Amino acid sequence: MINSRSFWVTGASNGLGLALVERMLDEGHRVAASGKDSAVLEALRARYGSQLLQVPWGLHDEQQVTDACQQICHAWCSLDGLIINTGTSDYLPDNVGDSELIETIVTTNQLAAEHCLSKALPLLAKGQSPQVMALFNRYSALQLFAPTQVTAGWNNLPQWMREQRKALEQQGVALTIVGPQSLKVTVTSAQAIPEEWTPGSAAEELLRRWPQAEPELVLETLELSSLWPLTR
Repeated sequence: MINSRSFWVTGASNGLGLALVERMLDEGHRVAASGKDSAVLEALRARYGSQLLQVPWGLHDEQQVTDACQQICHAWCSLDGLIINTGTSDYLPDNVGDSELIETIVTTNQLAAEHCLSKALPLLAKGQSPQVMALFNRYSALQLFAPTQVTAGWNNLPQWMREQRKALEQQGVALTIVGPQSLKVTVTSAQAIPEEWTPGSAAEELLRRWPQAEPELVLETLELSSLWPLTR
């Protein structure tokens, strides 16, 4: 990415999402960040001014997604990129129990992804070489409800994203899915070795690969909590 473009990053409170925001701002892009209020985001807004747009973060709530898209539309009229950080734990309620933790991460991220993709599509359709990148970790990529059955959009969020590809392409929007290797949906025949990714190094690599608009990328990390800190 060379010329200045406009992006929306969700799950931008910390970890990989925040690193992506920082990297894109440093490269001169305009970034809408959906992340819980933090000292880091405040410092970035003070440093980059109108280049950084803070928008609602509770994206499992459809109204907050609508409000975020309205703010982006008012500021820029279009979007060139949407990065849906579907590994985030931003949407977890304070009282969720340990036994419900993984299912809640998956289901709240599913709601957020569905709302964001639907509401942002009109903005993306007006963008320059628009692209969606959906980021998953080993929890948000899990198949729920019927793990022994065939993978489908109703029980697996990465598969749901894949099922949106045709409709996105009809609007001229590319889709890149980034996540751990799946035994059911094999992305590559090469063995995916977990690496010591940091938020900064992962963000740098993902943005380097962005122009290629690859349909699927495998990201295996040794330190899940580094890229997707658990916040409750």
